[in-house]
Amino acid sequence: MADLADATADTLLDGRVRLYQPRRGYRVALDPVLLAAAVPARPGDRVLDVGSGTGAAGLCLAARVPGIVLTGIERDEAALALARRSAAANGVAADWIEGDVLAPSADLRTRQFDHVLSNPPYRSAERSRASGDPARVAAHVIDDAGFEAWLAFCAARVSGRGSLSLVLPAGELGRAAAVLEARLAGLRVFPLWPRDGTEARRVLLRARRGRRSPSRLLPGLVLHRPDGGYTEAAEDVLRRGAALDLGDRPGPIDRKARLP
Repeated sequence: MADLADATADTLLDGRVRLYQPRRGYRVALDPVLLAAAVPARPGDRVLDVGSGTGAAGLCLAARVPGIVLTGIERDEAALALARRSAAANGVAADWIEGDVLAPSADLRTRQFDHVLSNPPYRSAERSRASGDPARVAAHVIDDAGFEAWLAFCAARVSGRGSLSLVLPAGELGRAAAVLEARLAGLRVFPLWPRDGTEARRVLLRARRGRRSPSRLLPGLVLHRPDGGYTEAAEDVLRRGAALDLGDRPGPIDRKARLP
């Protein structure tokens, strides 16, 4: 990943979030903005962004819900430097931790959060086309065991009645659901339709700790009009910072609850 001197200053949410990111290589698209919109956080809630990269998802969430206590974990030191720079530019106090999700520190393994969010890597090396950019490879490539371990780590960080939110390609829904349903409850599947009448390429997933409830497939969000522009509902999220309703509004967080 490029160093600070080779970064660009960009904006998200129609200028409400300033984001520094590398000029070349892996750059933010729609996924982290949509992911942030799916997190049912309230002011004062503790939030963990797993594999936070340059901080886009966490900072978009902080713009919508001022007062969250934001923590990010990322193994790429250069990405963390950009995340810290972006957080300062947005006036967001965040704790950016350098660490490997697949080999977390003992301290991190004992911590829990009211909400966890992640845009995890998902492709095996065999299914992924080779990339010359290490950051792009790190953002997308992981083996099956690593994918399951990543999601298990995320689930274990969720406190009592808290939530886990993920964004993934639709083709990874089965793998992800198998991991989440064994650890959390009330899985919500929210398709992201490129256009009305087309197959969903991405899905948002929500699960929570607490009372068992059946999984639900939600109507989702259509992103584009036939002419290629964003739908009004997508504009609300991508430009105006609106939240997405995944059909599950958790009650008060139980901060005394511990993992079983």
